[in-house]
Amino acid sequence: MNKQELIEELAAQVNLAKSEAARVVDALFGGDGVIVQALRKNDKVQITGFGVFQTRERAAREGRNPRTGEAVKIAAAKVPTFRAGQALKDAINR
Repeated sequence: MNKQELIEELAAQVNLAKSEAARVVDALFGGDGVIVQALRKNDKVQITGFGVFQTRERAAREGRNPRTGEAVKIAAAKVPTFRAGQALKDAINR
C-alpha cells in the first residue's frame, strides 16, 4: 500500500473527503508531521496496541565500497526505529 492508497482507504473508512484524509496522513507521517517532530526531540511515540516509534544512536563504523573494496568511514547517526506491539503482531497472525 502506498501513500495514495492509504489516503483513499482512510477516507473510505471514516467517511472523510480525500483532501481531509491527505491532511491527516501528512500531519502524522509527513516530513514535519507529529511523529517526526517527536523523534527529532528524542521522544518516543507509543501507540498502545500498534507499536513504538523511537530513535537509536548508530555508532560510527568502517564500511567497504562494494565496487572497489576501498574502506569508507560511515559517520555516527540517529536512526528511526519501529517496534510492533503485541496486538499488531496478533492481528497479523490471525
